[in-house]
Amino acid sequence: MKRVHVIVDGDVQGVGYRYTMRTVAEREGVAGWVRNLRDGRVEAEVEGAPAQVEAVLAWMSQGPRGGRVTGAEVTDIPAAGGTGFDVRRDG
Repeated sequence: MKRVHVIVDGDVQGVGYRYTMRTVAEREGVAGWVRNLRDGRVEAEVEGAPAQVEAVLAWMSQGPRGGRVTGAEVTDIPAAGGTGFDVRRDG
């Protein structure tokens, strides 16, 4: 299992990023969460098989139509054995 913490920069709020990401995460079968940050960035944690996590990270680097990702900071963190994928309240 692989788990990553991600901070995404760009025009990523108000474009459906979090809800589209939830759809992508569910399709890939990963666990975790996503939320908006007050500074305009998006924060997420994604856990699953390495190939599944990489597929979600690939989507995250592009984002939804109407958004514009300018960067993503990815940090490996310990796996937590989570299930499901949530859109959390803004942080």
